[in-house]
Amino acid sequence: MFVTLCALGLYTVAGYPLLLGWMAGRWPRPVKKRDLLPALSFVIPVHNGANYLAAKLESILALDYPRDLFEVLVVSDGSTDATDEIARGFAARGVQLLRLPKGGKPAALNAAVPQTHNEILVLTDVRQLLAPESVRKLVSNFADERVGVVSGDLLIRQGNLEESSIGAYWRYERWIRTQLGRLDSTMGATGPFYAMRRTLFRQMPNDLLLDDMYLPMGAFNAGYRLIVEPEAQAFDFPTNVNIEFRRKVRTLAGNYQLLRYYPWLLTPRNRMLFHYVSYKLLRLMLPWIALGLLIASFGLPEPWRTSMIAAQLGIYALAALDAVSPSAAPWRRVTAPLRTIVSMLLAAACAVSILFVKPQKLWTPTQIPLKPKT
Repeated sequence: MFVTLCALGLYTVAGYPLLLGWMAGRWPRPVKKRDLLPALSFVIPVHNGANYLAAKLESILALDYPRDLFEVLVVSDGSTDATDEIARGFAARGVQLLRLPKGGKPAALNAAVPQTHNEILVLTDVRQLLAPESVRKLVSNFADERVGVVSGDLLIRQGNLEESSIGAYWRYERWIRTQLGRLDSTMGATGPFYAMRRTLFRQMPNDLLLDDMYLPMGAFNAGYRLIVEPEAQAFDFPTNVNIEFRRKVRTLAGNYQLLRYYPWLLTPRNRMLFHYVSYKLLRLMLPWIALGLLIASFGLPEPWRTSMIAAQLGIYALAALDAVSPSAAPWRRVTAPLRTIVSMLLAAACAVSILFVKPQKLWTPTQIPLKPKT
């Protein structure tokens, strides 16, 4: 049992990504890109985003894209700060505001998209700034009729040691998504910045946790590809372990929820079934694999039993130590990455709460403490 669980855990964390990289290099499916200028509709759902909205709108209005070919709609989801006033301040520059009662991101998108008019939807969150050439690079992929959804490449700014550990995890995640797109399709989209064909948009359940999986996987099921465009860059602020833990609980819980709406993901109708199991389902199993490893360690012969139990408990102890260590402590170069790993395992374990609570209880908006500079 110990050897089996150890092999399964190593496959999930390292073996599958290495296999995926080899497969993507061996059987890539290039996208037929071409510089084109379709009409775009930017939709920005936001709840209490006053700290970020002005800078976000400025980054959109400064894009290397003809201004007469895109519209911008800010969807204020029951905001109680200055979000609405800031959006109205851009009205003379063509930015529209749709004010809604608080209903969550899926409900905001459901209401907003029918108010737009153009053939390509660009769905983007309020906090992330867009590089000037990003949207042009993004939509060049729609020259390929097989492409239905294109994700931008989200880059995390440099942070402190704890935030850098989260950034390293995100770089690992970005690499996997890019390889999946090279091979065929990702398992969703990069939620803060992606584009899709308007014809593929569908109304979503209001209690949905992952619009950026529900919409793209609907397009995937219709035969389209979901890809990442590495040259379409957006920039986000670093987050700490506590913020990332809450976000990860929601996103991993959303994977359970998605199976309720898309049970075909576990059938041969899913042309990426092997990758879905290896990438998504085994990730959800990792905390239980780790728990099984600890339990199985008690059945090992000596000296393996003592050494394996001590090694695992030592990892958890160092992760706990990091949580109470001063930010400048030298040992945090070791403990901070371990705390990130353990935090991700705990988030995956907590994600099963979706089976017992209403999905809305798992929605906790990401709040960055400091107001960013524009």
